[in-house]
Amino acid sequence: MSGVFAAPSRWMDEETILFDESIARFFAEAATPQRMEAWRQAGIVERAAWNEAAEAGLLGVSVSPDYGGAGGDFRHEAVIMRRLGLIGAEGWAIPLHNAICAAYIEKYGTEAQKQRWLPLIVSGERITAVAMTEPGAGSDLRAIRTTARREGDHYVLQGQKTFITNGQLAELIIVVAKTDPEAGGKGISLLLVDTTEAPGFSRGRNLDKIGVEMGDTSELFFDNVRVPVENLLGGEEGQGLYQLMKELPKERLIIAIECLAIMEAALDHTIAYVQERRAFGQRLLDFQNTQFVLAECKTEATIARTFVDDCIVRFGEGALDAATASMAKYWVSEQAQKIVDACLQLFGGYGYMTEYPIAQMYKDVRVKRIYGGANEIMKVLIARTLEQ
Repeated sequence: MSGVFAAPSRWMDEETILFDESIARFFAEAATPQRMEAWRQAGIVERAAWNEAAEAGLLGVSVSPDYGGAGGDFRHEAVIMRRLGLIGAEGWAIPLHNAICAAYIEKYGTEAQKQRWLPLIVSGERITAVAMTEPGAGSDLRAIRTTARREGDHYVLQGQKTFITNGQLAELIIVVAKTDPEAGGKGISLLLVDTTEAPGFSRGRNLDKIGVEMGDTSELFFDNVRVPVENLLGGEEGQGLYQLMKELPKERLIIAIECLAIMEAALDHTIAYVQERRAFGQRLLDFQNTQFVLAECKTEATIARTFVDDCIVRFGEGALDAATASMAKYWVSEQAQKIVDACLQLFGGYGYMTEYPIAQMYKDVRVKRIYGGANEIMKVLIARTLEQ
C-alpha cells in the first residue's frame, strides 16, 4: 500500500495482496518513466508492452480457464487498475481489454464466440476496443447512425465512430450498430469485427488529446464492411442496448477506481514533495496552510476509498445498482480533479512543469468527468431514484 493508505482495502485477501505485489513488480520493469514518456510522445503504447503483459498473465486475468484465462475475478482487475493509476499509465487500456471487452464476450457471447475469441484476447493476439461513440452521438446511444444490414450470411456495416480507445491498435472491435433502424433502442446490436479480415474498415487519425497521451484514441470508419452473421454477439439481434446497459455500472465503477488511484498517487507525490521542499527556512509541510490542504485532501480521498471499496464488494456480490455506480463515477471523478488541483498548487511553479508527475495527473484526470457517461448524465440517472 502507499503512504496515504497504509492498510489494504477490505476487499483484498492474502491472495489478492500477493497478486498486487506481483503486479507492482511487473509495472516497475515494464512501464518505467522513460518508457512511458516514449509512449506519450508516440501517442500509443507499443505492441511489445501488450505482449509482455500477456506473457505475465495480465491479459484476460478474470477470463475462465476454460478459455485460457487465469480465472480471477473483478478484484484482480481492480488491482491492475489501481497499479496503472499509481504509476501514471492512464493510457494503457488493459482495463478496457480485460474487464469490459473480454467480459462482454464471456458474459453474452455464444459458446463458439467464446471459444474463438477469448483465447486470442488472453494471449494478446487480439487487442480489443468498443466502438460506441459517434460524431453525433455520445451519451445518447439511441442516436447512433451506424447500421448493420443483413445480407445472407453477413451483415453489411456502414458508419463512423470516434473517440475510440485502443482505436489504432485494436484488431477485435465490438461495434454498436442498428440492425433494425426502425426499432429504436430495441434495434441495436453488438457486432464483433475482426479488423484483420474486414475490407472496407479503416482507421482515422490518432486523435490529439490534452491528456492521457499514451492512449491511442481514434476515429474508425466502416464502409460496407461485411461481418459474418456468427459475429453477432450472443447470436440474437436487438440485444445490444440491454447488453450495454447491464455492463455500464461496472464501467462506471472502473472509472471511480481509476480516479481513486490518481488521488492516491497525487497525495503520495505531494506529501513527499512538501517534506523536502523548503521556503522561508522551513519545510512546506510545516506551514499550517499545507497541513490543512493535505488534511482535507486525505480526508476526501479516504471517504472516496471507503465508497469505492464498498462498491467493489457490492459488485462482487452482484448487488451494485446503476444509480450507486453513477454516484461513484460522478462524485469520485469530481473529487479526484479537486484533489489533483489542490496538490498541484502546493508544488508552485514546478507543478506546471511536465516533468513533474502531478502535471501529468492534472491533464489525465480531466477526462474522467466526461467519458463513461458525462457527470451531468450521472446526475440525471441518480435523480431518477429520488421518487422511488
